Amino acid sequence: MKNKILTAIAAVGMAATAATSHAANPAITEVLTADPAAMVYDDTVYLYTGHDEAKDNKGFYEMHKWLVFSSTDMVNWKNEGSPLAVKDFKWARGDAWASHVVEKDGKFYFYTTVRHDETKPGFAIGVAVSDSPTGPFKDALGKALISNDMTTDTEIDWDDLDPAAFIDDDGQAYLFWGNTKPRWAKLKDNMIELDGPIHSLDLPNFTEALYAHKHGDYYYLTYAMGFPEKIGYAMSKSIEGPWEYKGILNELAGNSNTNHQSIIDYKDRSFFIYHNGGTEKGGSFRRSVCIDDLHYNEDGTIKRVVMTSEGVAPVK
Repeated sequence: MKNKILTAIAAVGMAATAATSHAANPAITEVLTADPAAMVYDDTVYLYTGHDEAKDNKGFYEMHKWLVFSSTDMVNWKNEGSPLAVKDFKWARGDAWASHVVEKDGKFYFYTTVRHDETKPGFAIGVAVSDSPTGPFKDALGKALISNDMTTDTEIDWDDLDPAAFIDDDGQAYLFWGNTKPRWAKLKDNMIELDGPIHSLDLPNFTEALYAHKHGDYYYLTYAMGFPEKIGYAMSKSIEGPWEYKGILNELAGNSNTNHQSIIDYKDRSFFIYHNGGTEKGGSFRRSVCIDDLHYNEDGTIKRVVMTSEGVAPVK
């Protein structure tokens, strides 16, 4: 009788799994991943992440390289390996923090956060380039694109974090970044130099993790606010603003002080990609990428993202 009951319970569980056909969150569990940035190219989603290597959650971040995964259904992810590491920037000395990749004219540009060596102390933003979305990427400049001595209006040396690139419909490229102070600048056509001055933004309760995207007629800036971090957002009819703050988009991520988001449209659906500390030994320094559906209201505002354990149904 006991065996029959166990068999019946197992059958119910299998049926429920088959019925939902969802992934689970975290979406990637084979390795620790953080600070997601997704890009759609050639009908495939490429997901770029940092790689947490801290042995526990008692110290601080240990991050030496970035990872890339690919998928055509948002559920099954192929590990494409590491396309770039801190050691590939000869002028950097550590901390493979948040990054973002965009494609232009058949080349792929990898903007990322690293700690500069003692010639220009503090965090900096580098840019690498590749002919393939999976790399390998090579340092495009041989020096930092943005270093701490270029943003002297703060006393901290970690204000140049979390780069996010955006290419507008007219082909003009922009770079957004910042910690405690949000910033943006135009990029030249070559994608590896700033084109003009660095501008500041006015976003309430800003912490870090700026990300720009467009959906329909509106531009959106999402960002981490407060600490522990929630995600807030602002809207505009222009990528250069003015921006109108619209409220909280995503609440505190489980078991992680930080939150970091990427938003994409793929095959007529919208997705919110973020990280939490949701694995068995996870936490603020051992994070994992999660994916949930994102929905817009008729007026262009975004419905608050519901974080789930089930994740998303596969895209068809």
